[in-house]
Amino acid sequence: MHIPAMIIEHMKPRLPIIQGGMGVGVSLSGLAAAVANAGGIGTISGTGIPIDVLRDHIRKARELTKGIGYIGVNVLFAVNAFADTIKAAMEEKVDFIISGAGFSRDMYSWGKEYGVPVISIVSSARFARLAEKLGASAVVVEGFEAGGHLGTSRPLFDILPEVVEAVNIPVIAAGGILHGEDIAKAIQLGAVGVQMGTRFVASNECDAHPAFKQMYVDCNEGDAVLVKTTVGLEGRAIKNRFTDLISNGKKVKIEHCYDCLKKCSYQFCTMDSLMKSIDGDVENGLVFAGARVHEIKQVLPVQEIMDSIAKELEQIN
Repeated sequence: MHIPAMIIEHMKPRLPIIQGGMGVGVSLSGLAAAVANAGGIGTISGTGIPIDVLRDHIRKARELTKGIGYIGVNVLFAVNAFADTIKAAMEEKVDFIISGAGFSRDMYSWGKEYGVPVISIVSSARFARLAEKLGASAVVVEGFEAGGHLGTSRPLFDILPEVVEAVNIPVIAAGGILHGEDIAKAIQLGAVGVQMGTRFVASNECDAHPAFKQMYVDCNEGDAVLVKTTVGLEGRAIKNRFTDLISNGKKVKIEHCYDCLKKCSYQFCTMDSLMKSIDGDVENGLVFAGARVHEIKQVLPVQEIMDSIAKELEQIN
């Protein structure tokens, strides 16, 4: 298959792949730089980390890519530090900002002020049209198969054609993308490329704890379950002691409240649970993952993952 160029404003990567921004601490400078160096677009998650730490990771990623690769920042709309985090990233002159799990009108004006493209994560044609009207440079349409917080119960390939038809800006497909054939299908349906998160967690360069990555490799079909997080959205995570604990709506003792969300149910602390898992306590924290995580059986270098996908694409007629 001829691989078409994915062009979003000034960005034109060798492969039409954006690495998903995964927090807390899953995708930082190590993973983002590795994906950018391998021909894709890297994303640092700015959710749940101090702003000075985010600035350090942006600068480190620039050093690792020698200032050539494309590096952006993802910020969850639901967090209190949303505005300050985005503005700090824009001050560092990232290549783009991407945001989901809510909708901000202000970030588009900030993007114009700083000259930084803004990409919105949407799950419907209606929100895609609104994002375009407000000034989005592109939209990522995320289906039900995605990991982390979910905005829809509909499969990606049901929503994708509707979004492509609804807007004139580039559309990126996300949710359940693992192989070349998934990318080819997305492109055939009108997407310019894809966003992949789950596959890159099981990589050498991923910034997560080795135990976190091992949960992915050890995951069996049916082990990825839906949970209701304190953000107010459903999320997909790998079944463990913590998901069992919160599955019946039982209030969990909060050891430390980070006061991180604009609105919180206080059933448990989502931030604390994510930080526990990223530090290696994968039984007592949330381990977000996509619906097809059980298909991943190896932790590999990012370059090998990208080369394999490129080869798969080339072999598709």
